[in-house]
Amino acid sequence: MELRCEGCAGCCVDWRPLAPDAAGSDRAGDRPPLDDAYDLVPLTRDEVAGFLDDGLGDVLVPRLFEPAERDGRVSVDGVDVAAAGDRPVFMVGLRKPPKPVAPIGTDELRWLDACVFLDPTTLQCRIHDDDRYPQTCATYPGQNLELDVETECERVEDADGGDRLLDDEPPADLPAPAFGPQALGTTVFAYPDPDDLDGVVDRARSDSLTDDDRARFVGAAVGSRPGSLSVDRDRMAEARARARDADSWAGRAIREWTERAGADGDPARFDVDSRERLVRELEDDAGAPGTPGWD
Repeated sequence: MELRCEGCAGCCVDWRPLAPDAAGSDRAGDRPPLDDAYDLVPLTRDEVAGFLDDGLGDVLVPRLFEPAERDGRVSVDGVDVAAAGDRPVFMVGLRKPPKPVAPIGTDELRWLDACVFLDPTTLQCRIHDDDRYPQTCATYPGQNLELDVETECERVEDADGGDRLLDDEPPADLPAPAFGPQALGTTVFAYPDPDDLDGVVDRARSDSLTDDDRARFVGAAVGSRPGSLSVDRDRMAEARARARDADSWAGRAIREWTERAGADGDPARFDVDSRERLVRELEDDAGAPGTPGWD
């Protein structure tokens, strides 16, 4: 694959407010998510554990799903959610706080939900060359090309965001799809205690999950056994406690950006120089890894 990513970040930013007819939606398909986060990246169990080991448990967020017609289902807060047996199924991704960005070749800074690791100034990933860089991101859009599914690159092109997908040949060494038969306990997890989830559905829908909500699901993901519904309770409890106690530069930046943000898609009421000073204050000076810039 050959991509032109400079000035884009279409796969890292919720750019629906900029071009609602061109942008895709995670709410399509047989199992719509309960939340409305855009392009949430599915993490493997080992990736979730790696973020937790690095003190970044506060950047993780669960996603629950509405059941498809033939799916198992369980009621949480009076709402049916997709389930394996009597256990709600979920995935874990990276949180997307609002940031002042100008993606897909636009000039005006706007408040748009963006990956916690996206540098708003360079529109590059702060962990791109790091061991924590998710496999899904590293191989995107390979799976889409392999399955002949529209890519974010093509959507950006349709929105007049320039030429982005320069070579549409998928790599030969693609990993297995995140939601294939092998996914249970690896990228798709089952929460073992549905009676503990009072209020979670409403909070997931309103993007108001608490630290404890997120930590519960992180714990269950880390405690999961690949290929199985079983969960190691001790491992789950230890991971939950670590996730709940996490206080990383990224988690603090999420809080700061959220407090400062205007409404979704609103212009950011400061110039580029002011944005750069704020990014340095909230991210770089707080410990965020740098980005190399574009050649």
